[in-house]
Amino acid sequence: MQKLTVIDMHTGGEPVRIVTGGYPPIPTGSILEKRAHVRDHLDHLRKMLMFEPRGHHDMYGALLVEPDLPGADLAVLFMHNEGYSTMCGHAVIALGRYAVDRGLVAAVEPVTTVNIECPCGMVVAHVEVTGGKAGAVSFESVPAFLFAGDRTVDMSGHGAIGFDVAYGGAFYALADCRQFGLEFGRSPARAFVDAATALSEAVRAAVPLSHPESPDLAFLYGSILTDGGDGRDGLPTKNVCVFADAEVDRSPTGSGVTARLAATYAKGGISVGETRLFESIVGSRFTGSVARATREGPHDAIVARVGGRAFYSGTAEFWLEDGDELGRGFLVR
Repeated sequence: MQKLTVIDMHTGGEPVRIVTGGYPPIPTGSILEKRAHVRDHLDHLRKMLMFEPRGHHDMYGALLVEPDLPGADLAVLFMHNEGYSTMCGHAVIALGRYAVDRGLVAAVEPVTTVNIECPCGMVVAHVEVTGGKAGAVSFESVPAFLFAGDRTVDMSGHGAIGFDVAYGGAFYALADCRQFGLEFGRSPARAFVDAATALSEAVRAAVPLSHPESPDLAFLYGSILTDGGDGRDGLPTKNVCVFADAEVDRSPTGSGVTARLAATYAKGGISVGETRLFESIVGSRFTGSVARATREGPHDAIVARVGGRAFYSGTAEFWLEDGDELGRGFLVR
């Protein structure tokens, strides 16, 4: 009987199901090679954990694997309803706290550094520790950059839609939701999902992507619809990220905030050291700032710092009985 054990957390309302046992050994190699192995040979376990009856369409997971990069404290593969992403900020925030609480790194007050190897590269988490207990977490991700700025695409029923494409560990299309006649707090979530999904499809067809580190990173993960603000003067800017197979992030999206900061910086809208506030569709907030400017291949880039809180929600042991075909995982929508 196949058994898997997990610890569930959430960051800003977005779930993180951390696998603690049950996966077979993952072959040695680079993190992208491990990602390919899990995708090609162990995908039935992702479906078992992410899909119904144990998960749902918007479930998210993290599988810890042996690090390959020098200096990494742990390495992680991210999973969702469609497959395996290259970066996930809300999961990094949860894993930073988890690593301290589980003794994967020695707790140091007032801040413990946790080096997390992700498919996009090394991400450095900074975990606040008081009395031996982990609290808020911020992270500095891989170099982020504006890939395509001030583009337009014609969309049926909406006309010309303006957007940017930016990289924050994953590529996103960024667009003001008002172009679709949407407004946070008034328009239904379904309308945001439909608009963002249509935008992703249009941008994938219109903008070929490339990344200087690896072709495995060059895919559009999803679209982020914003309220048109930039989070300055202590006023949060709202956004919603719709990624993978129309999965909706309940958090402000750590890699998405990173991408937004990169686009804003490229357009002169934020300086190094400035902090902005980002709010999700459910009202949770992340802070975001430009830690420093850098380069990534041919691109002017930044290293962003994004912060939030993660909380535990439970533990579970899942199994699959012989003959339970539905137990292998399914989705209604």
